[in-house]
Amino acid sequence: MISRGAFLGLAAAAVIAAPALADPVSTGEEAEKAAIRQVIADMEAAWNRGDFRGYMDGFLNPGVVFVSKGRFQDGWQGTLDHYVRDYGGAPEKRGRLRFFDIRIEMLAPDAAQLVSRYELVRPDQPQDGINTRLMRKVGGRWVIALNHVSSR
Repeated sequence: MISRGAFLGLAAAAVIAAPALADPVSTGEEAEKAAIRQVIADMEAAWNRGDFRGYMDGFLNPGVVFVSKGRFQDGWQGTLDHYVRDYGGAPEKRGRLRFFDIRIEMLAPDAAQLVSRYELVRPDQPQDGINTRLMRKVGGRWVIALNHVSSR
């Protein structure tokens, strides 16, 4: 039989250890959210160094649905072509991209909704707005399956 003091000691140890064991789901969700944030950070860094193909690595290829300016882009390749055509060349044409106020909601183990603000700072035609993205985990990697841009 266990003494009352030993029981209380074990109970106290269990209470102290409980937060670490309490919710492995939220720990897993936080890891997935961190992986999604890293995709967005990698995309931002690729854009800012003029690597549009690297930027596009964050999108589902070939199946991304991309909506901007009230119309659909023409898939992954069409979106890449648009970026090269409209933002390629000199760094001032490309501008400096920043994503912030990133909010992620896990919808399923392989799906998340991401809403963020963005700004593209450049001398001519600066942009800012909001991105709404459906993230999917495909082949163990998070990618943007649906991207909707609302800019002003």
